[in-house]
Amino acid sequence: MVSIKDIARQAGTSVSTVSRALNHSGYVSQEVRARVEQAARALNYQPNAGARTLRSGRSNLIGVMLPSLEVEFFARLAHRIEQCLFQQGYQALICSTAEDPAREKAYVDTFAAKQVDGLLVAAIGAGPEGLQALADTGIPIVAIDRHAQGAPVLTIGSDHKMGGGLAARHLLALGHREVVILGAPSHSEPIRLRAQGMIEAFEAEGLAPPALVLGETHNVRSCEALAFGLLSQAARPSAILATSDIAAVAAMRAAKRLGLELPEDLSVTGFDDNPMARCVWPDLTTIRQPVDEIARQSVDNLLARIKAVDHGGAEEITLDVTLIERHSTAPLRSG
Repeated sequence: MVSIKDIARQAGTSVSTVSRALNHSGYVSQEVRARVEQAARALNYQPNAGARTLRSGRSNLIGVMLPSLEVEFFARLAHRIEQCLFQQGYQALICSTAEDPAREKAYVDTFAAKQVDGLLVAAIGAGPEGLQALADTGIPIVAIDRHAQGAPVLTIGSDHKMGGGLAARHLLALGHREVVILGAPSHSEPIRLRAQGMIEAFEAEGLAPPALVLGETHNVRSCEALAFGLLSQAARPSAILATSDIAAVAAMRAAKRLGLELPEDLSVTGFDDNPMARCVWPDLTTIRQPVDEIARQSVDNLLARIKAVDHGGAEEITLDVTLIERHSTAPLRSG
């Protein structure tokens, strides 16, 4: 590897001068600085990351723990987080844990070995206790859609309960009363909050709450199987409140297999507003999560905690969601 001694030899100056020029510490004339920088480029010099971390106390690395990169929402979130971090001089180490506590621990150990400056966490299979254990490492943490319940962690996420209520009230306004909530995974905190918002919207109108059909595997195939069984019954619903766009598209596929017309025979709403929501036909009425804002605020708040002497206590930032009306929902057809 190229060392600063090699640069000093090529630039015709001392090692200490090269060090000052590369680290922008102390006086170096413009002419000498130019020679040093030219020599460093010519030799393809790469600073030693470990040594730089020891000098500055910072690695400029951020660990990002997500439950799955196959789920489009988390893939989009990872992309935007990486962009936001890079713009501020940081690099992201992104992992997908499947919410498996053993995998999460292995990745946390890796992050510790890499001396990451902070963690962005949207996957904790061990639950709130896992977040507390992470907080005990002393690494600044921002949780995305995960509440820490007493741990000194900032949580940033969408108002899932509000979104569930928006979707439910949309169907109620269209005259739908025979409605089912469909989705996965049942253990997910955001999914539970969305379903709670949907149920409370019906109860506020004095109506019986929708039936709840939640699976454990969040993909199109599993959700389609749930929807197919539901829609094959004689007393099928007139509308489905899906807890994600994945579940909504799965329900639409099941309906098509059964010969149902959308939205004439069945209205469907989603949640997330992933690109797929605009690519299916009919295009999907859904709840839009502010992915860009979640990423930006998560990064900004984490970096602020990293730079502060006190990394802060438990806080919560909840962002509003928006109902996006498209063509997968329509007024209840008489008869």
